[in-house]
Amino acid sequence: MSEELPPSGDAREEAVDEVRAADADAWATACAEDLEAEKARRRTQYGQPPGSAAEELKKFVDAVADKLSTLQSPLFGVVAGPAAQQVVRQVVQQAKAAVDPVIERNPDVFDHLASAGSELLAAYRSAVQAQERRWTGRDDQDDPRDQDDRRDPGDDAGPGERIDLD
Repeated sequence: MSEELPPSGDAREEAVDEVRAADADAWATACAEDLEAEKARRRTQYGQPPGSAAEELKKFVDAVADKLSTLQSPLFGVVAGPAAQQVVRQVVQQAKAAVDPVIERNPDVFDHLASAGSELLAAYRSAVQAQERRWTGRDDQDDPRDQDDRRDPGDDAGPGERIDLD
């Protein structure tokens, strides 16, 4: 029979550290696997999520370029049709050549512009909704902005107000 001696204090601490590292790695691996499974499930349920603003702009430019390249216009006529179509293709290719490097170099700029646009749209929507609420639910007697000092005291015949232009 061979008898093993219990590990010394340093060896015991190293073994515990190895178990902890293995547990942390196992936990991180399990979390990553769960996250990937959830992403795959959402992709199948909702479709591919939208990319960054730069990727979406690039897709948009490509789609517009493809549509313009295949456009058959009756305005060009039968004789000028192929030549005009070639000119349109050339212009589209030049535009794509100018836009693509800008998108590639500055993808984060388009993300910032997209978020700024969303914030401006939210502010506009809020202002419009507040104004619509005032227009649709307005009771002239209860509105503090319509005080008697703003009304023209000499003309009570109509609903108009005197506007001071000074």
